[in-house]
Amino acid sequence: MRWYLQGMYAFGLVETNFYKEAEKYALKALELNPKDCWSTHAEAHVIEMEGRQDDGIKFLSKTINDWTTGAMLACHNYWHWALYHIEKGEYQAAVDIYDEEVGKRCHSGAMLDLVDASSLLYRLQMEGVDVGNRWKEIYHLWESHTDDHILVFNDVHMLMCTLGAKNEDATLKLLASLREFVRDGAGTNCEVSKEVGIALCEAFEQADKGNFDNAVEILKPIRYKIVKIGGSNAQRDLFNLFLIHVALNSTSKQHHQFVRSLLAERKAMKENAPMTDRLMAKALALHVE
Repeated sequence: MRWYLQGMYAFGLVETNFYKEAEKYALKALELNPKDCWSTHAEAHVIEMEGRQDDGIKFLSKTINDWTTGAMLACHNYWHWALYHIEKGEYQAAVDIYDEEVGKRCHSGAMLDLVDASSLLYRLQMEGVDVGNRWKEIYHLWESHTDDHILVFNDVHMLMCTLGAKNEDATLKLLASLREFVRDGAGTNCEVSKEVGIALCEAFEQADKGNFDNAVEILKPIRYKIVKIGGSNAQRDLFNLFLIHVALNSTSKQHHQFVRSLLAERKAMKENAPMTDRLMAKALALHVE
């Protein structure tokens, strides 16, 4: 089997939770072609899902001269690198990766790069990191895509940016365009936007306004449907973390009980998860009757 088939197969295996098999094929592919950035990407996913943050940092730093030759996925592999640091609570290292690589590379205009930039900034923000003007610096790269609606996965990440940039007009314009698409459009993405996307966007908008109780109630009925919007398991973990975040910040004691279940679920999926441990400590500090 040629290396590119092994790399693709490895990614399919990791997305269906066959981590050991996925790693076997990803590493086989890299033996044949160390510069196959897709196989590097598949291995990065395995390491992320298994909670091996130190291994991930070592792997990507050791092979950096190989995978950065692939422009299409270089930004995304840097995104994975930053995720390892965020999980460990090493926020400045993640910010440095954003500033030196992801933020610059998203000027390519590639949608994946823009998604990665928004995803990283939102994850850092949820961890209490002040990201400064970085939202405003990338908003102009998003604004021409308001009416695209190719994937609601992209729309939600665009909304994170309009909210982060404190651009209320852009937020309202995006939501209005998405609602019009749901009303008048057709096709799979239209159906997914109707079933999941609108509610997901509304939850982010409510959270941005400080209405965390509302955000939790919007998310609860759709949380197992979010898989329909696309992206990988690692990318969609942002939405798991978002629900945990809003539940922690809710005024409802029921939501505080609920967040403990969410954290137990995340811990079961990835045992070595320092971020989960930090969030569990916050949840246990809440008074729950």
